Amino acid sequence: MKHYVGRAFTHRLFWPVAMLVALLAINVIAVPGFLAITVNADGHLFGSLIDIVRNGAPTLIIAVGMTLVIATRGIDLSVGSVCAISGAVACSIILGSPNPDDPGVVGVAILAALGLSLLMGVWNGFLVAVLGIQPIIATLILMTAGRGIAMLITEGNILTVESAPFKFLGSGFVLGIPVATIAGAVIIIFAALLTRRTALGLLIESVGINPEASRQAGVRARGLLFTVYAFCAVLAAIAGLILTSNQTAADANNTGLFIELDAILAVVLGGTSLNGGRYSLAGTLVGALVIQTLVTTVYTVGIPPIATMVFKAAVVTAVCLLQSETTSAAFARWRRRRSAAPQPVAEVAVSQ
Repeated sequence: MKHYVGRAFTHRLFWPVAMLVALLAINVIAVPGFLAITVNADGHLFGSLIDIVRNGAPTLIIAVGMTLVIATRGIDLSVGSVCAISGAVACSIILGSPNPDDPGVVGVAILAALGLSLLMGVWNGFLVAVLGIQPIIATLILMTAGRGIAMLITEGNILTVESAPFKFLGSGFVLGIPVATIAGAVIIIFAALLTRRTALGLLIESVGINPEASRQAGVRARGLLFTVYAFCAVLAAIAGLILTSNQTAADANNTGLFIELDAILAVVLGGTSLNGGRYSLAGTLVGALVIQTLVTTVYTVGIPPIATMVFKAAVVTAVCLLQSETTSAAFARWRRRRSAAPQPVAEVAVSQ
């Protein structure tokens, strides 16, 4: 029993899960019915937990792509700008149509947004894989220019869209479940099957651990980098469409603002190392839930808005410290001392 407890403490998901449970407990104390899930008159699931998984879906979607990028020893700082560009493209096409409620028009707008985002992901991959620019610098270029591109598309305006099919993407329900939640679930399952049921995941890890050795072993690292950056950009576009649809407006300045930081935090909280190599999509899921639950806790407990970022940073710092190698080593030493300590011997009375 002690052996299993000790292993649980050192598991990379132990502290993120523990923090998630602690945050939920705090919310339950503040609002006793926090965990309740009900069905409203429209047949839709309703409750704080539903809000968490729905509002956290964009962060989770981006974090899935970010996980694969980080596993190749890279990073993508441009995902927030890609979100803004994606929403701007979709809204501008819908507004330029004589019939915004036409599902065909909305479909074309979504495909155009995804197509442009794919090209931006290929651009990032080109800078990293072909020109050899450091990923943080390569993606910083698009992060900086992307907001300007979105502003050019919207002509500096906030584009408000009244389109029922487009609004369904961010605030619709299927069988009572939010569409955004379904999209997040489908994407993480797809990514897990694609990387764990094929050799793709192993190739990504090998490139992240040792790119030169992978190249000499015959792994086409360039093509792999193009793939992960393009995939990450497409996922950022999907998240941007969900955010824009939920807001019913394209805001080039604020759509997806700082979401790249939340995505990176979710990946790191999930146990994926920024040094590349091994990664965990399950950990990314837990990390995204922690981030969104943390945001919900801020509003539930009534923390002042000006202190929100400080509270968020404190919680994330605590989890990262508990996950650190130093903490793991300290727990290992503690277990060794306990196992090496002499055990009391119970006296057994032997009746003659």
